[in-house]
Amino acid sequence: MRSKQPTIWDIAIKLNVSISTVSRALRNAPDINPDTKKAILDLAHELDYQPNTIATSLRKNKTDIIGVLVPEFVHAYFPNVILGVQEVANAAGYKVMIGQSNESLEIEKHNLQAMLSSRVDGLIMAITRETNEYEHIQSAQRKGLPVVFFNRIVDELQGSKVLVDDYRGAFRAVEHLIQTGCRRIAHLAGPENLTMSRNRLNGYIDALKAHAFPIDETIILPCDFVEGKARFCTQQLLNLPDRPDALFAVNDPTAIEALVCIQENGLSIPDDISLVGFSNAPHSAFVSPPLTSVVQPTNEIGRVAARLLLRQLAEGPDFVPETQTLDTTLVIRKSTQPVLKAV
Repeated sequence: MRSKQPTIWDIAIKLNVSISTVSRALRNAPDINPDTKKAILDLAHELDYQPNTIATSLRKNKTDIIGVLVPEFVHAYFPNVILGVQEVANAAGYKVMIGQSNESLEIEKHNLQAMLSSRVDGLIMAITRETNEYEHIQSAQRKGLPVVFFNRIVDELQGSKVLVDDYRGAFRAVEHLIQTGCRRIAHLAGPENLTMSRNRLNGYIDALKAHAFPIDETIILPCDFVEGKARFCTQQLLNLPDRPDALFAVNDPTAIEALVCIQENGLSIPDDISLVGFSNAPHSAFVSPPLTSVVQPTNEIGRVAARLLLRQLAEGPDFVPETQTLDTTLVIRKSTQPVLKAV
């Protein structure tokens, strides 16, 4: 059975002082006798006294806690963003409460309610792949919860947003494939409701158009971040009589599923099919062959999101939401051929 946590009442009774005296000593207030303060602090240490943060937050109407809600922890992207959030939040005196929704809309709703019940001062979030209605988020915003969105962004949600230049990153990736001699480039796409997916698709299409390549809708297949679907879609592409000679995947997990499927079919990467991902997940450099990928500055995404949220908390109703777009780079590895001198 858990023992009762000591309170300021216990300290006051043992030392025969008032509760207000104990409270001032614990806050290191200057208007208290030094000997009395030392006796209170020594006894608090001896009893392993911990302040009641809930009571404190009710008095301050502020918890100094930032919530971070992400769709999954399976891949390194979201943990790396959280590290960036923590760096900025902790330096500003905030604690971070983290929830992950396992790509479930219902769990996302439950986690958001838990954040509200814990009275977080603000929230940084990326929605799940199932999230196709947004009343739970909009309701929280109407109650005054500041929210900053990142990565999984939809137009229906208002607020500050942090994203990368998905369009330019996709354009560079597909142009790289063209420059290596690829002529039939397929796309394994993400959920259509996400701005990120649409921008990467548009970058893919415009890169093909810029080099006078036809747009073939039959080799643009939605994978929607569903585990196993990328392998299914890749198999469909490999079964075509005129199979693609390259695949551009919406993210690295999708690309790695495609890589496994390609190799299971006895084909060589990049000799038979070149492959490019997006996000540069840590394990992408260690698969065989190592994956060419678009690099996203994940830690910086978290830092920027945290700074935006802290600014909103500081400025209150005067804060004007803004969107910040970070650049990407392309890291070239052995899943694509060397660039040809002339295309």
